[in-house]
Amino acid sequence: MTGIKTTGEKKLMFFTGRAHPELAEEVAQQLGVGIVPTKAFDFANGEIYVRYQESARGADAFLIQSHTAPINKWIMETLIMIDALKRASARSITVIMPFYGYARQDKKHRGREPISARLIADLLKTSGADRILTVDLHTDQIQGFFDGPVDHLFALPVLADYVGAKVDRSKLTVVSPDAGRVRVADRWCDRLGAPLAIVHKRRDKDVANQVTVHEVVGDVKGRVCVLVDDMIDTGGTICAAADALYAHGAADVIVTATHGVLSGPAADRLKNSKVSEFVLTNTLPTPGELALDKITVLSIAPTIARAVREVFEDGSVTSLFDEEA
Repeated sequence: MTGIKTTGEKKLMFFTGRAHPELAEEVAQQLGVGIVPTKAFDFANGEIYVRYQESARGADAFLIQSHTAPINKWIMETLIMIDALKRASARSITVIMPFYGYARQDKKHRGREPISARLIADLLKTSGADRILTVDLHTDQIQGFFDGPVDHLFALPVLADYVGAKVDRSKLTVVSPDAGRVRVADRWCDRLGAPLAIVHKRRDKDVANQVTVHEVVGDVKGRVCVLVDDMIDTGGTICAAADALYAHGAADVIVTATHGVLSGPAADRLKNSKVSEFVLTNTLPTPGELALDKITVLSIAPTIARAVREVFEDGSVTSLFDEEA
């Protein structure tokens, strides 16, 4: 006999960075696996050290890291952890990024600007990532920035089913906060059997997070309006859109978003908003000061865990969302 024969059994190993350990624990629990013990700390000058305390040789490694604040630190930790897995001879490395950092910088609006979303993809590939698994990218084209498979998951079923179960659907109108989210809002309409409205806005290109709302296209008077967006950062856009809906006679406004970035003045804006409920997922940790009755956080962990299992078992991630097609 020539050569060496092995059992050929695959081995899934689950790793996490330090950014959002609560979500990692939920996903691991859904998968029925433990998180690989990892030693990670910062040196006095801010450099990051990582060492896995179990062998990853020949394993299918799944590394989860949410890009929350301080975002640059956690992106760097992700790259270091990928490099450590590559040098530990992992068979494959799948990076799970529930929130893709820098996703809003996906194109050049004006000259001499970077395309930072592409840079992040290049950094991940260079460090050794074979595959990316992420949730609700800011724009679909980011999938093409990474030279390898990208599994794009959707929070729509989780969010829409929650809203649909608590609201009279005959009174429901789905609202896109801008023209860029119309396709997503359209999917909500199909799932909930509701009409569509659009808030037309104009953003001041010279002032970050400054939005002026102009008009509402569609019938919202006396309706329960569900504003759907991919993220809430400072809250300026979504709160201004909600105000426009109330000004046009909306009976109630519910806001849903996959990613609760919630930076800067977001806490005050959400607290003082007339919106009856903000529905988010836990792709990012919610700041403690936003533990309000009007904020509901739904878990995306079951969706991520199902996708991880499909990837590991060479199944179909697309099949998880076939009903949305």
